[in-house]
Amino acid sequence: MKKALIVGVSGQDGGYLASLLLEKGYEVHGTSRDPARASFAALRTLGSAGHVVVHAMTPTDFSSVLSLLRLVHADEIYNLSGQSSVSLSFQQPLETFDSITIATMHLLECIRLLEKPVRFYSAGSSEMFGNTPSPADESTPFRPRSPYATAKAAAHNAVANYREAYGLHASTGILFNHESPFRSERFVTSKVVHAARRIAAGSRERLSLGNLDIRRDWGWAPEYVDAMWRILQHEPADDFVIATGRSHSLREFVERAFACVNLNARDHVDEHAEPARPSDIAVSAGNPAKAEAVLGWKATYDLDMIARALVG
Repeated sequence: MKKALIVGVSGQDGGYLASLLLEKGYEVHGTSRDPARASFAALRTLGSAGHVVVHAMTPTDFSSVLSLLRLVHADEIYNLSGQSSVSLSFQQPLETFDSITIATMHLLECIRLLEKPVRFYSAGSSEMFGNTPSPADESTPFRPRSPYATAKAAAHNAVANYREAYGLHASTGILFNHESPFRSERFVTSKVVHAARRIAAGSRERLSLGNLDIRRDWGWAPEYVDAMWRILQHEPADDFVIATGRSHSLREFVERAFACVNLNARDHVDEHAEPARPSDIAVSAGNPAKAEAVLGWKATYDLDMIARALVG
């Protein structure tokens, strides 16, 4: 029986990944900074909470990481932790950098020091590319436009350095936007869906959004955690763009979400010009050709399917 450790198991991806690994017969361990206060909503809803061994660990504390890795002896480590909001990263840049870059460095260094065969997955982000009018692939240069993206790019480079310098089986999945019902309303898709539901139920509110013409490559989270697992099964370790290959405007998503509750978005949504961030990405599009060719992975959910699944 393989043993997996999911760092940051309490979030959306952690919940779906834990369920997938349990189905594959893994012994699954997970970490949270404070398990007593974490909700583990995804794990509980997916029926995996009682089957995952949860440990307290602070990824920004080197001794905490080293102690836990010595205890668990995992075959595979998936690092999904860290501050995950682009907008919040402008308010908390140092916390964002510590929770993403420093935490990744701690995990890599502990794996190196323990000198045991471990496969390490690091959660990258499409935000590292910045604007991508042409779909980004693994060779596209990084041009980060937020503290979050800058931290992810640094972590990505650290993973590549440890792979090349020390021979670690360390890989990064460069995931484009991937949604599920477990997203908080800090994410625009969740904000839209919750507002559409409330308005359909009788609320007289109006939904206020920024630029509706921004374009994103939106995928379905359960499919993306399957890509994470496939990345760690591949030999040798490598980095992969995980995306649908299709880019849509926020306007298209809003229209589809409101249509799912039989409403016309134009009657309930206001677009305002004031920017919410010092800098933003106009177009984000990914080219997943390498993942399809090498891993046999391909996204199947399109935007309509995602909207229907989110609205319920």
